[in-house]
Amino acid sequence: MDIKLDPSRDDLPLMANTSHILVKHYVLDLDVDFESQIIEGTIVLFFESGNKFKKQSSSTEETYPSESNEACKLRTPEPCHIPVTNTRTVSSKMGYNDFVICGKGEKDTSGKDGNHDNQEQASGISSSKYCCDTGNHGSEDFLLVLDCCDLSVLKVEEVDVAAVPGIEKFTRSPKLRNQIVRELVALPADRWREQLDYYARCSQAPGCGELLFDIDTWSLQIRKTGVQTATDFPHAIRIQYTTKPQGRSVTWTSDQSGRPCVYTMGSPINNRALFPCQEPPVAMSTWQATVRAAASFVVLMSGENSAKPTQLREGCSSWHYYVTMPMPASTFTIAVGSWTEVKPEICSSNDLATERSFSPFEADFRYVGGCGHMEYPCRFQNASATTQEIIPHRVFAPVCLKGACQETLLPLIPPCLSAAHSVLGTHPFSRLDVLLVPANFPSLGMASPHLVFLSQSTLTGMSQFCGTRLCHEIAHAWFGLAIGARDWTEEWLSEGFATHLEDVFWAKAQQLAPHEAQEQRELRACLRWRRLQDEVRNSPEDMQVLRPNKEKTGHVSDSGSSVIKHGLNPDKVFMQVHYLKGYFLLRFLARRLGDDTYFSFLRKFVHTFHGQLILSQDFLQMLLESIPEERRLELSVENIFQDWLESSGIPQPLQRERLAGAECGLVRQVSAEVAKWVRVNRRPRKRKRKETEEVLEKLLPDQLVLLLEHLLEQRTMNPRTLQRLERTYHLSEQDAEVRHRWCELVVKHKYTEAYRNVERFLQEDQAMGIYLYGELMVSEDARQQHLARRCFELSKEQMDRSSAEVVAEMLY
Repeated sequence: MDIKLDPSRDDLPLMANTSHILVKHYVLDLDVDFESQIIEGTIVLFFESGNKFKKQSSSTEETYPSESNEACKLRTPEPCHIPVTNTRTVSSKMGYNDFVICGKGEKDTSGKDGNHDNQEQASGISSSKYCCDTGNHGSEDFLLVLDCCDLSVLKVEEVDVAAVPGIEKFTRSPKLRNQIVRELVALPADRWREQLDYYARCSQAPGCGELLFDIDTWSLQIRKTGVQTATDFPHAIRIQYTTKPQGRSVTWTSDQSGRPCVYTMGSPINNRALFPCQEPPVAMSTWQATVRAAASFVVLMSGENSAKPTQLREGCSSWHYYVTMPMPASTFTIAVGSWTEVKPEICSSNDLATERSFSPFEADFRYVGGCGHMEYPCRFQNASATTQEIIPHRVFAPVCLKGACQETLLPLIPPCLSAAHSVLGTHPFSRLDVLLVPANFPSLGMASPHLVFLSQSTLTGMSQFCGTRLCHEIAHAWFGLAIGARDWTEEWLSEGFATHLEDVFWAKAQQLAPHEAQEQRELRACLRWRRLQDEVRNSPEDMQVLRPNKEKTGHVSDSGSSVIKHGLNPDKVFMQVHYLKGYFLLRFLARRLGDDTYFSFLRKFVHTFHGQLILSQDFLQMLLESIPEERRLELSVENIFQDWLESSGIPQPLQRERLAGAECGLVRQVSAEVAKWVRVNRRPRKRKRKETEEVLEKLLPDQLVLLLEHLLEQRTMNPRTLQRLERTYHLSEQDAEVRHRWCELVVKHKYTEAYRNVERFLQEDQAMGIYLYGELMVSEDARQQHLARRCFELSKEQMDRSSAEVVAEMLY
């Protein structure tokens, strides 16, 4: 049935029938057309079927056969680096897809419903098929169900892989197409390059019969007449399709230099409006993609290779990327724009030696005994990669932000990467690109395999805001990507870990003394405690639960389909409960064990579970088993579930800890400064001559945030005090977190002299400014409401769609 969901309250359906058949590899061949704002081309899917894809329970003893990483949806220094280019890629070896011309520049003329059904052949497919078992169901044809939304599917066909020249070299059955694919996907990891080569060749093979298909709001359904089982269904199919300008997986916009660009922005519907795919986490796959765009554009993608453009005729360039580590399709990320690579002004040969790339082709991998995941060229099995503290990295940005990136971002990357390695060990991915995304990006950052997006908001002020945000995204390489949640409702397994680790990484990156590091961590804990209290007061109780499916966590239907609870709720995007409660749980456990014991365990956990999907109990059981029984002090998986993961509100152990805990020195310093400002604010305009002037201390950025939060609790503050406050701390020049609190203070006290700061924030810091619109409207002040509406009118066309809808609801 064509499921109609209300995005304001409903769950997100994952429709793919992964229990019957799994995609093992995608080959994408795409053209990016900025005039029509569409991406068009083909995708070839290679499948594996069999009875091993069974419904999984939440038991930790049952594991998926094809586990790897989870999608990260997700949120901050460098010697010279010249990337080592691997010229032995599939594209250069074969001239892969060089014969395809660049985008056609035609407008999308699809019908408004966008369903280009293969009506002559597919008319026999009824929507009632959803009510049937999509596996082997007697006399009915097997139905392949893919997650798909906002796409125009033009044609689906079986691929004649038996027609590929030379295919007989590695298969025992050169005339049996499904057997060829079975042997191709089962090639051992040390033959990964040959495997990619044949995937590419097979993807270009001719079709051998169109398949019947139908498409509805959430899925693409495909069948072959007379084929009743997944085993007999074609194991290599080609889908010709186009995206739609309004598709929700990508954003078409302009960068900060006014040039057109398009990128995946971590949509709630993931990538199903970019290509038909299997979205459930269990569907771990590899991919390779060739993307063509006008020669002036740079194509960045989640890929192991640092791709360089191949010039084609008609002024077009072709870019080719690949991955050999199986990951969910939702982690695939792409960005196409007129980005410029930001390089350090001074290079040194020592930097090149430190950052030399270790590709799977060169690596001496040990395939026996080391890892628990399915076989792939794993860096944890490469002795050289395990000692590589700083992986090769590049930074891309609009040309107008090049200077800011050189000054703020570039110097932070090496120490942050090195710090992460010192805490967790082997970097799961061989390289990293960092892109400064357009102003309409709806969050501060997003991590994907080999590619991190950062908001321009991270570049302002001192280095701390950029550094901590970069550390957060780097942490996702381990938690969220290399180790992913089997059930996407357990977001805390990604965001809680990244939030907890960002403080640890950043302290090491700064080379702080232990006492200084502890002080900074306690200060940030204080800020997060205040934020969590505020979140709990102002959010629905059912959205405060970290494990909402409870005992059904990890369960799917017989076909493999499932739903993500609250996945389409627009308010969920702005909530931080999974970050904050997850952070405080891990902090609680680390304090209980002691940092040395906890982080030693965490390295073991990473080594055991990288490349796999987990549930909360996998982590908690291994942790508790590593603690001597006499030290567990009534800790159990059941107690942690009850206190932390399956209850709304503030966990009781956290409440007890915060009540009993003493303030750290940095927090006490802020309290003293707050008292001074309260006294300043109470003084009359004309003071007595002998009255002592308050001596104000210099504060760290996080201390400034805390100071402003305390001052927001004051009932009134006069303009004279606010003016002095701004001048004392140069608030308009601070990082985005500080400026956000300053803008809140300006709005609350109607300090008109600083309205220019509010306007600037709403325009340039869109990832953080959403609720500032609400505060402007709640005041019922005509001038503030006019300011809010004017700023929204200026930015709404470029604003992220979900954010624009939330703001419009506030304003009108």
